[in-house]
Amino acid sequence: MDSSPTAPADIGTARRLRSIFSGSVGNLVEWYDWYVYATFSLYFAPAFFPQADATAQLMSSAAVFAVGFFMRPIGALVLGYYADRHGRKSALVLSVLMMCGGSLMIALTPGYATIGVAAPALLLVARLLQGLSVGGEYGTSATYLSEMATSRHRGFWSSFQYVTLIMGQLLALAVLIALQHVFLTERQLHDWGWRVPFVIGAIAALVSLYLRRSMLETESFEAAQRARTQRPDLLRELFKHPREIATVVGLTMGGTLAFYTYTTYMLKFLVNTAGFAKDVASLVSAASLFIFMLLQPVVGALSDRIGRRPLLIAFGVLGTLCTVPIFHLLADGATPFEAFALILISLVIVSGYTSINAVVKAELFPVGVRALGVGLPYALAVSLFGATAEYFALWFKQSDNEAGFYWYVTACIAVSLLVYLWMPDTRRTSRIDRDART
Repeated sequence: MDSSPTAPADIGTARRLRSIFSGSVGNLVEWYDWYVYATFSLYFAPAFFPQADATAQLMSSAAVFAVGFFMRPIGALVLGYYADRHGRKSALVLSVLMMCGGSLMIALTPGYATIGVAAPALLLVARLLQGLSVGGEYGTSATYLSEMATSRHRGFWSSFQYVTLIMGQLLALAVLIALQHVFLTERQLHDWGWRVPFVIGAIAALVSLYLRRSMLETESFEAAQRARTQRPDLLRELFKHPREIATVVGLTMGGTLAFYTYTTYMLKFLVNTAGFAKDVASLVSAASLFIFMLLQPVVGALSDRIGRRPLLIAFGVLGTLCTVPIFHLLADGATPFEAFALILISLVIVSGYTSINAVVKAELFPVGVRALGVGLPYALAVSLFGATAEYFALWFKQSDNEAGFYWYVTACIAVSLLVYLWMPDTRRTSRIDRDART
């Protein structure tokens, strides 16, 4: 194979770090923009959905949140195809542009009182655009970080996808806390202050666009392009790997549901069920998420030493056993410190999935369909399970059977556990390493 300045084995650590940093910053901005919606829905739901009941308003905003997820498979298909055809870097630049447009649209859309049903309609359009963006971002970003990393430290470097994903959620919470405690009153937040974080997100997207334009392309993609004598039908090539596709869906099912349950929904659960004040719930969520973020590279590095599969199995077993007790303890009058400890225990368990799921998926597929293979089945699973977590939780609550949601999460994690027990350890069977040797 021709030598290249972009090969992970050949480029210096500084150049590799710059490329990983540029890709990660864009990922951070994408997820900040995505999670700002869930974080601030407590404040903007009345502006777009003027029902009197708070739970009904949250259900309406959660439904729009879920619909945004349903665009993620289309985004994964379109941008994954683009990334495998034209390069990881080009697809990542396009992704952040789309997210910027969606955030700006939400920031500028008048409320229901001003333009009637056009307000929730425009909110829906903006979330659809953001869903396209983040659907393509995940698979392409996971592929880029995994291909840029060296084999010895691939679990560690690829874990930064979830570091930046969680950091995006954490920054959304930090903006909320700053607005709540420093800059605005509760009334101002409800009236117009909820627009501020969306403006911040649109501006930050422009900065990440500049950084992404300076990234290196991965050597895996460039080597595949040099070796390619014709343009294959990528979807047909992808479906030559049905076991890998099924593995991605199965391993994602419980992990994504647990992740969205303990992160995006948890803030609402603390307010709506556990009875916490909004500002206290925000502080508890932010503190637990900060430690969760720091755990990702630690667990990712551990996977480079002991393998990916043991960590996935640990998540599956502990998640199946602990989900119902943890939720009951949170609902039954936990103090803020007890809530923090319980949520942190949950997030430590979920780290067995979040820290390594990107690299596991990337290691399953050959380079020619890697971005598409990682992104599309993952997006389908997230749309079915992650997207609907908040809506199902609120539906169970409104039906006076809130504990039913706890068992639903448990059952989905148990199904994923069966997949973890059945699948190989991708650290030993990595297609990334196999491609590099051919």
